[in-house]
Amino acid sequence: MANKRVDEATNTETVGHEWDGIEELNTPLPRWWLWSFYACIVFAIGYSIAYPAWPLVHKATAGVLGWTSRGQLDQELKEAAAERAKTVAALKDMPIEQLPEHPELMHAAVAGGEAAFKVNCVQCHGAGAAGSNGFPNLNDDDWLWGGDLKTIETTLIHGVRQPGDDQTRMSQMPAFGRDGLLTASQIQDVTSFVLSLSGREKASAASQRGKVAFEANCAVCHGPDGKGSRQFGAPNLADAIWLYAGTREAVASQIGNPRHGVMPAWGTRLDPVTIKMLAAYVHSRGGGEEFTPPPVAETQAEATTAAE
Repeated sequence: MANKRVDEATNTETVGHEWDGIEELNTPLPRWWLWSFYACIVFAIGYSIAYPAWPLVHKATAGVLGWTSRGQLDQELKEAAAERAKTVAALKDMPIEQLPEHPELMHAAVAGGEAAFKVNCVQCHGAGAAGSNGFPNLNDDDWLWGGDLKTIETTLIHGVRQPGDDQTRMSQMPAFGRDGLLTASQIQDVTSFVLSLSGREKASAASQRGKVAFEANCAVCHGPDGKGSRQFGAPNLADAIWLYAGTREAVASQIGNPRHGVMPAWGTRLDPVTIKMLAAYVHSRGGGEEFTPPPVAETQAEATTAAE
């Protein structure tokens, strides 16, 4: 106190401390700052009374409002579940081929399908649905069984070569080499012809011989032009899309000793709405096709069979 004095330059009292001739002025805090500080104190007291604040042995003080972050989360989850239930109910009652007529519902189905895809399908088809060697790319427009919503849904429900499902997608390519249906040289000739269909090799004497063998053994499923048949799940050999790579070695191996992939029948693992959403998501990836109703005669035949 004895060292306090009034600074002549600023007319402000010092605090009485001095370091190597440097003194500290006792400048008062701005009034607005003091009131803000007091307001924060009042707010902190009110907050600690109204909301959980003080930690105890097993829990914090509850607060007079009874609010908790867990309670708020639970309420938000209930509201989200109620909103989701409306969408689920609408999807459950709507035939999948009618989804494109309802853009908002279609958008919701695609979003739900994307989430389900990440849980159930990325292990084989990849995070971006681009597939890999032996697993189809779902982003292109090359389909073995068809790419409309109804057909994709059917494939998801019954799977591909799924044991125990009598409606599973089933195609079985003969092992032309292993079973002795074609000689090694014939397999090489057929390989040349198949590669020429997509322009990977130029036409040659070998491809001409392979064409004869192809027409005798392969055209029944793949068609005389090699463009495949969805009735049999036979792939199009005239494009540049390959399931097991398009090298000469890979094609020859598939002819001689073919590999047959398997996809689970998701109808026994997922509920119908989730499958419908998955179909919508796969359809939206870029290769989805419009739904084409079956011919009237076929529809009548199915109705007669069902009645029997």
